[in-house]
Amino acid sequence: MDRNRDSRRRNDDDQVKEFEERLVRINRSSKTHAGGRTFSFGSIMVVGDGKGRVGVGLGKAGEVPDAIRKGTEAAKKAVITVPMDGGTIPHEVEATFGASRVLLKPASPGTGVIAGGAVRAVVESAGIRDLLSKSLGNNNPVNVVRATILALQMLESEATVARRRAHVGNLRQPFAHGGQSAEAGAVKRRQPTPLQAPQERKSPQRGRGPQNRGRRGPGTTSEGNN
Repeated sequence: MDRNRDSRRRNDDDQVKEFEERLVRINRSSKTHAGGRTFSFGSIMVVGDGKGRVGVGLGKAGEVPDAIRKGTEAAKKAVITVPMDGGTIPHEVEATFGASRVLLKPASPGTGVIAGGAVRAVVESAGIRDLLSKSLGNNNPVNVVRATILALQMLESEATVARRRAHVGNLRQPFAHGGQSAEAGAVKRRQPTPLQAPQERKSPQRGRGPQNRGRRGPGTTSEGNN
């Protein structure tokens, strides 16, 4: 019996090290009985390894720790693999769950994760470092998290699309994300043209030329002034 308990503890420790747990929100609900009120708590948990694997789960119990534990176990059973392009996603995607609609766009290196709390928890747990997002519908955290997971499931890598289309070669120009070097033969970025030094404007010559007749200036003299 002791050996079985030790093995279970080791397995639990390995799972804790493998996935990072994040609590998105705790919901509290109450029910009134003849003898008083009964409270229950619901949790929204996100787990991920930061390398493209992420899962979301909901848990409900009479105590907060039990609700978190149930949500974590449900999230670990629903882990998905997200195709990534360096530190961002391969292409733009939009998904809807219930009344919530989430739009995800790839971003250049150094942009960071531009997202709200629910979307940020899912995206950062998956290991995405550069992303643009927008919540276009209801802001219910449960629906937003579900919509984000659906959007990540809709992503396809470049190799998958090329295999489906029977395409040989790159579908688009390779681009380095997250500090990674671009592939060989990558198209160099267009360099801006250097600024040229401003040219001096030549002031018109003043004198007794035909264009300056009848004008008096520092370069002209008058007989009446002598």
